[in-house]
Order: sequence, then C-alpha cells, then structure tokens
Amino acid sequence: MVLMHMGIVLWIGVHLIPSFAPGIKRRWKQALGQNGYMASFSMLLVLALVLIVMGWRTAIPGYIYALPITVNLIALLTMWLAAILFVSAKLPTHIKRVIRHPQLLGVVLWSVAHLLANGDTRSVTLFGSMLVWAVVQMYSINRRDGQWLRPNAPPLKADLILIVIGTVVYLALIYLHPYISGVPLTYMG
Repeated sequence: MVLMHMGIVLWIGVHLIPSFAPGIKRRWKQALGQNGYMASFSMLLVLALVLIVMGWRTAIPGYIYALPITVNLIALLTMWLAAILFVSAKLPTHIKRVIRHPQLLGVVLWSVAHLLANGDTRSVTLFGSMLVWAVVQMYSINRRDGQWLRPNAPPLKADLILIVIGTVVYLALIYLHPYISGVPLTYMG
C-alpha cells in the first residue's frame, strides 16, 4: 500500500497548498506563470491518481468489518448522488445555490458509499483519507474565501441536464469500476 499512501499524501498536499500555504502557491506561480502553475498542479494530481490506483490494485486487503450486503444498495444510490453533485460543480444549477461545495460534498458521499460497501484496510485507508480531506478542504476554502455569495438561479432545464449528465457519469463509473479498481461491483460487501 506504499504507492497508495504516496498518492494520497500527494493528492491531499497539492490540494491543501492554496489554502494552507499561500506563500508556496505564490512562489510556484511566480516560477512557472499561471499556465505553468495550472499545468504542473494538474500533472501532480494525475500522478497522485496513478499512484493511488496502482497502490490500490497491488495492495492485499485485510478485512476490518463487514456490513450486511443490503447496505450495497444504499452505497449505489449514494454514489449516484455523489456523481450528480460532482458534475454540478461545473454546471449552473440550483444545487450550487444550496450547497457551497458540491464537488467536495460529492467526494464525501463517494467516500461514505465506499466505506459502507467495503470494510477492508485499503478501502478504509483510501476512502477514509478522502473523506477527511474533503471536509478539511471545505473548511479551508470557507476560511480562505469568507462569506459565500450564492450564484443566480439558472433555468430549471439546467438541473435536468445535470441529472442526465450525472447519471451518465454514474453509469460509466459502474462500467469502468472493475477496470480501475480491479473489483467488480457484484463483489462489493
């Protein structure tokens, strides 16, 4: 699980720099310019994801807990909501008028869903870490940015488009799950 741990630390560290280490972000931008900063930030996140996936796939899970198999339905429904929230961060929707951090809340729900469905060491490590990171990230952004200014209400059709796109993303994730994680969804639990 060393690769997964390295990926998690890299993911969390890079994301927390803008809020907790603005001096590092400022020097990083000065050294590379705005485009260079964004490109290197993105490359570090891709590297973190590669390390997480490689570490996940090579880790031998040890079981900590097992919830009833019926919890998997709750996990699947929670993942659908997580996909919708994640997508809503990039679209004008009514969700963004109610939830300040829909993408991060989507990560929280994604983590909770996986913790409900999987009680092994690698799941608890990865999804527990991502859950804590998302909550800390929301707090740090709120602290950094201050009062939230709610966006204007978009037309209702924007929410319908969001549900369709979020559902397509959700179905794609279900299809790709065995290829990314090496774990078919029928084995959850």
